[in-house]
Amino acid sequence: MKVNNNFIDGGVWPFELDEKPDFAFWNSLFTPEECNKIIKLGKDKLDFAKIFHKHKNKDIRKSKICWIKSNPDTKWIFEKLVFAIKDLNKKYFNFDITGLFEGLQLTYYPSPGGKYETHIDRSSGIMVRKLSGVVQLTDPKKYEGGDLNLYTGNINEPFKANKEHGTCILFPSYTLHEVTSVTKGERWSLVFWISGPNFK
Repeated sequence: MKVNNNFIDGGVWPFELDEKPDFAFWNSLFTPEECNKIIKLGKDKLDFAKIFHKHKNKDIRKSKICWIKSNPDTKWIFEKLVFAIKDLNKKYFNFDITGLFEGLQLTYYPSPGGKYETHIDRSSGIMVRKLSGVVQLTDPKKYEGGDLNLYTGNINEPFKANKEHGTCILFPSYTLHEVTSVTKGERWSLVFWISGPNFK
């Protein structure tokens, strides 16, 4: 019989400790040339991003987006993403996931002021989002600000995501996060959500 040695002084005896990381990333998943190719796919199809959940501050988000769906011209993007998602999930999160059902969101943050204030990607009445993903499409030397911050513990000390060109970062969709205001240049990213059954 296996003995649980997680006894904590004070009478608390957890069944299992949480050992899942706050995030995982894949450096240079896409080359700079591939990043530019992705941007060109949607650059002429951008529309203002909307917020679908109720929020008193209507200025929470300033960006433009377009949707990239799976087709013969975009198959290569989905293939790369799915390979990385499955690998990172198996190594770090081990969530029960079933696919990318919402397409890919190409997001454009202009200066000055392009941003998305603190929020989470999960909400009632939408598909069950398990993991959120962001690919850095812009050379970090070409803009200032626009940091992807993840609030994984101390609200005053968020984790600032790697800005390396082509890097993909995954994090649980219940994680509080933000994109700070772009102060110079422009920031492009590819955003997506990996769905699955309800958390149990």
